[in-house]
Amino acid sequence: MTDTAPQRRALADRLTRAGILSSPRWRAAVEAVPRELFLNPGVFLPAEGGRWRPVTAAGTDPAEWVRIAYRDESLTTQLDGHLTADQAGDLVAGSPTSSSTNPFTVVDMLEKLDVEDGHEVLEIGTGTGYSSALMCFRLGEDNVTTVEVDPDVAARADAALEAAGYSTWTVTGDGLLGHPRRAPYDRIVATCAVRRIPYAWIRQTKPGGIVLTTVGGSWHYGTGLAKVTVAEDGTATGRIIGRSSFMQARSQAEVPIAGDLSARTAYADSERESKVSPLRLEEWMPAFLAQLAAPGARFTRATSPGGDRLLYIFDPDRESFASFRENDGTWTVCQGGPVALWDAIEQTITAWQDADSPDITAVRLHITREAHTYWVDGHPALRWQHHLIGI
Repeated sequence: MTDTAPQRRALADRLTRAGILSSPRWRAAVEAVPRELFLNPGVFLPAEGGRWRPVTAAGTDPAEWVRIAYRDESLTTQLDGHLTADQAGDLVAGSPTSSSTNPFTVVDMLEKLDVEDGHEVLEIGTGTGYSSALMCFRLGEDNVTTVEVDPDVAARADAALEAAGYSTWTVTGDGLLGHPRRAPYDRIVATCAVRRIPYAWIRQTKPGGIVLTTVGGSWHYGTGLAKVTVAEDGTATGRIIGRSSFMQARSQAEVPIAGDLSARTAYADSERESKVSPLRLEEWMPAFLAQLAAPGARFTRATSPGGDRLLYIFDPDRESFASFRENDGTWTVCQGGPVALWDAIEQTITAWQDADSPDITAVRLHITREAHTYWVDGHPALRWQHHLIGI
């Protein structure tokens, strides 16, 4: 086996120069845990035409495999919920469903978790097990519980953790339910995105404990890293501390809107000129705000047979839509269904612009058993309350 100690030290150096790695204990973890152990049987690298090139550890020159393993990027390890690199012989199409997250993102989250010796941590989304191993090194294997919904992914992670010398608590189950058997925890950290923080996580966290997760909706962007502290009364309060993007929790992942979109939007209840360009939804903060203003809304892009750009917002659960057409820089919006999706989103984006477009880190949140509330201090129009029943 190739000794990757130099690569691990180099990774720690890069993380330190980037201002991400500051704790000597986390640096020791980065230098100790071989990332390559957690990439078996292989990875999928992006190829032309949106396809993927399978690369296996067994079928790759050891030096090249090490170079791949220590790239500063996320490495896809599963497609379409089942396909691994050793099962694919050539270029393949598919959607990533499991990966080894960019070490810069992993370590940044671990630093922000503010752990102390003796803390017990619950990780939601084991994935390859690399971040689990870092926490095992830092806190001790008996203080780490990690939950993975996919049995095959969980089995590979457990094998990799054992190979790395960590016999931690690896659980197969729905991470949105936490893991009450070993609760309460000092920290809960999620390596998947959730539409909102499950109250089960709050309930399973000790008073004064921290929950750290990506929230905001079901889009692959326009989401934020939420850090909340749990209070004695079972509520939690915190803020969005930065942008963050992870794969959606498996049970919350959505199938892309497909079919004849023009037919789905043929009968509108209203038509008017939009005050805000829907192209703003391609930007991170407006996308985050849109998902707060209209939970369940899905932004969809398409191209007409004539090559024109088509934009839509759908909310299948509420049987509502908004469609847009452009004419010389002006956008017309047509809305249908019981909910005027674009009215709510447009109002929120306008209020945000009037407030001098604060960054996502200005967003605060408060969680109770009944509801989630998001707001920006000093701006009453930038406040949203999502009740846990009927969102």
